Amino acid sequence: METGLEGKRVLVTGGTRGIGRATALAFSRAGARVVACHRGAHEPDEELLQALGALHRADVTRQPEVAALAEAVRDGLGGLDVLVNNAGADGSAPLARLDEEEWARVMDRNATASYRVTRAVLPLLAPGASVVNIGSAAALRGRPAAAHYSAAKAALLGFTRALCKELGPQGIRVNTIAPGMVADEVEARGPVAEKITAMTPLGRLCRPEDVASAALFLGSDSAAFVSGITLDVDGGI
Repeated sequence: METGLEGKRVLVTGGTRGIGRATALAFSRAGARVVACHRGAHEPDEELLQALGALHRADVTRQPEVAALAEAVRDGLGGLDVLVNNAGADGSAPLARLDEEEWARVMDRNATASYRVTRAVLPLLAPGASVVNIGSAAALRGRPAAAHYSAAKAALLGFTRALCKELGPQGIRVNTIAPGMVADEVEARGPVAEKITAMTPLGRLCRPEDVASAALFLGSDSAAFVSGITLDVDGGI
């Protein structure tokens, strides 16, 4: 499939592990110039370092660091054709023990971080650019002991729908990917993972590469008239 991604300029947040790493590598292999950012909690591996155009430390919950990231993208790439808002944080706590600090942490790292980064790079988005927000199936179905996480990912759906209308006249597309439980996540082990695998028609958990392929599609010319959607990557569950 011709993607039209050769030479395109791409920013992936949370790009050193899991979905972010797989997505950064997928765009790089498609010929794009990729910048990824990370908080520094997980050092990038050699394959990623060799594939990427640049790697920056940036905590997307801190506005000064996001501003510096946008400046680095401007200096390094001159603009953006694809933004993948992948950085986020999970959380698990029943409502009775879900205090405001934990609620705020998860909301900030998911919904507010995507707003913060998108707003910072908005002047860099070229006509025809694509914004891809990494959401979650939890936004659509909910998840016990994860009201804050489900709400944060649901907020991304509204953010996507509003921005697709606001930025559409500039030719900018905005979409969300909603993965199911991803096989490399900590909780993707034991009875819960086994139960979800059994419920999934395709018979396995989601892999980071599955999400990366969806991001590649939404960032490519093949999705030139696709905007405002939530693309489920959950095996049909």
